[in-house]
Amino acid sequence: MTFFDSIDPEIRRVLARALDGREISCEDARHLCETNGQELQATIAVADELRRRQAGDVVTYVINRNINFTNVCVKHCGFCAFSRAYRSEQGYFLPHEEILRRVEEAVGMGATEVCMQAGLPPDVDGALYIDLTAAVKRAFPDLHIHAFSPEEVLYGATQSGITIRDYLQALKSAGLGSLPGTSAEILDQEIRDVISPGRITVRQWVDVITTAHSLGIPTTSTIMYGHLETTAHWVKHMQLLRDIQHDTHGFTEFVPLSMVHQEAPMYHHRLASNLRPGPSGNEVVKMHAVARIMLGEAFRNIQSSWVKEGPRMAQYLLSAGANDVGGTLINESISTSAGAQYGQLVPPRELRRLIRDAGRTPAQRRTTYDLVKVYPAEDDETTELDRITDADERFGSYRNLAASPDFRFTRRS
Repeated sequence: MTFFDSIDPEIRRVLARALDGREISCEDARHLCETNGQELQATIAVADELRRRQAGDVVTYVINRNINFTNVCVKHCGFCAFSRAYRSEQGYFLPHEEILRRVEEAVGMGATEVCMQAGLPPDVDGALYIDLTAAVKRAFPDLHIHAFSPEEVLYGATQSGITIRDYLQALKSAGLGSLPGTSAEILDQEIRDVISPGRITVRQWVDVITTAHSLGIPTTSTIMYGHLETTAHWVKHMQLLRDIQHDTHGFTEFVPLSMVHQEAPMYHHRLASNLRPGPSGNEVVKMHAVARIMLGEAFRNIQSSWVKEGPRMAQYLLSAGANDVGGTLINESISTSAGAQYGQLVPPRELRRLIRDAGRTPAQRRTTYDLVKVYPAEDDETTELDRITDADERFGSYRNLAASPDFRFTRRS
């Protein structure tokens, strides 16, 4: 009798179907989400085997910099500890000159991508995002601009009084390379109405994403879990993403994001009942494993987030279906403000060490997963980014930025 012969017959059937290269159903995925013990270990093993078949043994990362250019926002999401009201003494807004300085600093350290996302400040011209994209692209024509969540795209289009399609086309013409598939949280309207009332709806999110894909703008995709949702919501969310991918082929990756609860308003102030303090360790592993099994035929790339999970867990997830560890980031404000212990910087050499220690081959990639360089053996390559000993001091931190008087937000009207 083999190990697989000893597990629950229904789980064995689902895993066998996946190993045969066939897509599993939502009900099948639900069964896998409920596994524990031997069944969970079998699920992890199958996810790892499918990862090997679908993505190989190379694990990728991108050298990038996050620029969260304002924390002022007209929305009040229950999970967000980053945003501030416009009257707040901690509200900041980086001018183009400062954003370009930060981009130049990152490019000088080898970055191939800048990721720009922020709050939704009041009384701004809808051309804000277009003008910012154009300014960065003019100064750094070879840099990939990965920027603006579907929420920001919707806001910019609304402020401009034009359609989503026209606004996305303008962003693309200005130099936008891809969109982050964030502001997804859980793609279930009832849950969204509790954790982020008034935010972009499921239908609007899908409209922005599919329109971007139709214009040749690739996007990532995400899920935020560990709050009010159940595994049924996980599966429903992934099914929607899989259906979109079958139609558009526009997603580059799937990124599970654990909710960071420590400073989240809805947790800190007990604003919602039955709210979990983020996912358990088993839930994190299940999410990545089931994502590989359910999505892997359509999504080659499943990312483990060292920002959310920490480098050690992100490394372990490489054995549970993941094949990418994200980016160097240099700055990260949104998770950090919510209480995440990680988020400022993991240098390229350290990312390669984590990957190699997991028994895999590290490779630097671009945003769209074209490989820049593969590192098949131990390397002693050291860049300026690897020599940073205090990222807060070198690049600044969210806490210092929010407390500083240098870039105070002032209302436009």
